[in-house]
Amino acid sequence: MNCQSDFACIPPCPTANAVPTAEGALYLAMESTDHTLHGSRCLIIGYGRIGRLLADRLLSLGAEVTVSARKYGDLAWIQAWGCQSIQTGALTGQLDRFDLIFNTAPALILDGARLRETREDCVIIDLASAPGGVDRTAAQRLDRQVICAPGLPGKVAPRTAAAAIRDSVYHILEERGEPI
Repeated sequence: MNCQSDFACIPPCPTANAVPTAEGALYLAMESTDHTLHGSRCLIIGYGRIGRLLADRLLSLGAEVTVSARKYGDLAWIQAWGCQSIQTGALTGQLDRFDLIFNTAPALILDGARLRETREDCVIIDLASAPGGVDRTAAQRLDRQVICAPGLPGKVAPRTAAAAIRDSVYHILEERGEPI
């Protein structure tokens, strides 16, 4: 990294910022569709911090949730928590059944071929950091609705995001034994 000091490189606590990211994703989904999340068929690509929280929130709202992951251990946890699971590499041929797709993987997953499989009315919300997981050029060519939403914590819950950054700095200082 090209940082001027150690503190310029400290990222905010990723777990703390997963909550406003998940909540912001729900907000975007509700704002972008003409139906409730209850009963919606949702796919979450990725089962990291954000994917886990988002799956929990969608389940609590009555959505039908499928989560994709690469690791077999994660697929087992996905099923244990009441979601359908699918291996991320096996998404081809499965995408036409979803009303909403949330991508959390920071690697290209929804390329042109996979986007062609999505329904025209499917809303795709890309939560991943750059380069994201959706081929935006192909999505535009196919007239698919893609919402690119990196950095949601600072946009939907700036006070919470700022507190997470502050707390991260304090925790790092404490771990280093430096005065706060």
